[in-house]
Amino acid sequence: MCKMLSEHFHDISIAGQASNIEEAIEGLKKHKPDILFLDIEMHNATGFDLLKQLDEKNFQIIFVTAHDEYALKAFRFNAIDYLLKPIILSELKDAIQKVHEKRFTSDEQMENITRFINNPKKMLDKIAVPTSDGFVLVPLDDIIYCHANGNYTEFHLVNNKQLLSSYTLKQYHDLLTDHNFFRTHRSYLINLTYVKMYRRGDGGTAIMQDGSEVEISKQNKEAFLQYFKA
Repeated sequence: MCKMLSEHFHDISIAGQASNIEEAIEGLKKHKPDILFLDIEMHNATGFDLLKQLDEKNFQIIFVTAHDEYALKAFRFNAIDYLLKPIILSELKDAIQKVHEKRFTSDEQMENITRFINNPKKMLDKIAVPTSDGFVLVPLDDIIYCHANGNYTEFHLVNNKQLLSSYTLKQYHDLLTDHNFFRTHRSYLINLTYVKMYRRGDGGTAIMQDGSEVEISKQNKEAFLQYFKA
């Protein structure tokens, strides 16, 4: 990691390294870095154990991990930047670019991911939705459907609220299809809980509880109807 940073990021100076929590805390107090590359697995502890011991976190965090797909999904759910070992230069560049956009990580995001990693069988009940100026933590039960808008995604929520995310619909499809969401069409991802009725057609139309009419493609019609055994 240090070699890659020194060779390819001349505007970044490396303040130090640490192999355990004690060294890390001492180094953070001394150097006050802008970015912390934090390995989840530390000697006899985890990176989250380190963060619990810090009163202030005046730095951006990029996690480094070799964890399995469950843990990686938790990072994606919480919009937390991570690098997967072995580190690839292009992914390192992307992570540092996000840091420059000042997407700070909240304590609630950190609590969510720690809870999930400690109990990976527990379903996450909130998703962090990145926006142009930060992120919003949205309960899954509040999402009626998602609509693709170019490279952005419109979230249509209960109580007629809307939210524009800077992530694509495909990214949300990958995250939410295990949580009772269904891709009816290339432009729509719906929460099956909020389907009010189905109207027949070539593919048909899902009528949502807020009155929205969502198109269902021909190729997705059969799979959609299977959810309701219709």
